[in-house]
Amino acid sequence: MSRYVLALDQGTTSSRAIVFDRAGRPVASAQQEFRQIFPQPGWVEHDPLEIWSSQLLCAQQALQRAGAQAHDVAAIGVTNQRETVVLWERASGRPLANAIVWQDRRTAEPAPSCVRAASSPRSRRKTGLLLDPYFSATKIAWLLDSVPGARARAERGELAFGTVDTWLIWNLTGGALHVTDATNASRTLLLNIRHGRLGRRAAATCSACRARCCRSVRATQRRRSAQADGAVRCAIPIAGIAGDQQAALFGQACLTPGIAKNTYGTGCFMLMNTGTRAGRLANRLLDHGAWQLDDRQPHIRAGRQRLHRRRRGAVAA
Repeated sequence: MSRYVLALDQGTTSSRAIVFDRAGRPVASAQQEFRQIFPQPGWVEHDPLEIWSSQLLCAQQALQRAGAQAHDVAAIGVTNQRETVVLWERASGRPLANAIVWQDRRTAEPAPSCVRAASSPRSRRKTGLLLDPYFSATKIAWLLDSVPGARARAERGELAFGTVDTWLIWNLTGGALHVTDATNASRTLLLNIRHGRLGRRAAATCSACRARCCRSVRATQRRRSAQADGAVRCAIPIAGIAGDQQAALFGQACLTPGIAKNTYGTGCFMLMNTGTRAGRLANRLLDHGAWQLDDRQPHIRAGRQRLHRRRRGAVAA
């Protein structure tokens, strides 16, 4: 019987892997920082290949330190920095550009089509979000408009995009799976949080859908086994996905509506469990997915304003 669970934690400044035993106790871990790329003021990028290689190395090191082989691992869980987007070739898996990080402000003045699509009261009710460069949709549109030939290749169906969870799982499965989950999808401006579906119309309006939007799956749905090189090359089910802040909400047992948590990391984020109903939030509070288990209705969580401010005012978390 498999003895361990392998948790992959891909963060903004480092990748980490932790091996847990059957009682939920941490047995071994590994962590590696990677480059922060600042092409100009307000721009923040990561090399997608460094994200993947650092995460793979951490997984290998953690298993080695635990004295475990891949066949000892019952499942892999993935948690990740949110909103950061990657654009890559479907055939080769090669990124076309650096990932645009959630902190990046280059799309502070988004395309008019995005403004019309994402700033209406109807869109606010559907996505739970405000139009802001924080979220993924405007970043995807910027990549398609700015990388030479990207839009034409996207129109031909040659490209894929996704948040960091999508990128990791694509690599873990050798390109077999192009998926995300409700927690990450609800931070893109492309997900209808009431129905749990990625909105093709919103993606099209923001010039993103032809780059192959990924499928949204349940957080605990079992997926194709990892096929990555090295220590995790084995039939290990990828059994969980959650964006980092929602994973913290769940992990800190905020399972009852009204319970909240605060997490201090690269940013400061307060999240509250609001149950299965989205609210009518004011004061730049946001609605989006907290988790979805099995076929049950997704939980919604509200995000409070981040504690640090930028020149343009507070940015909702």
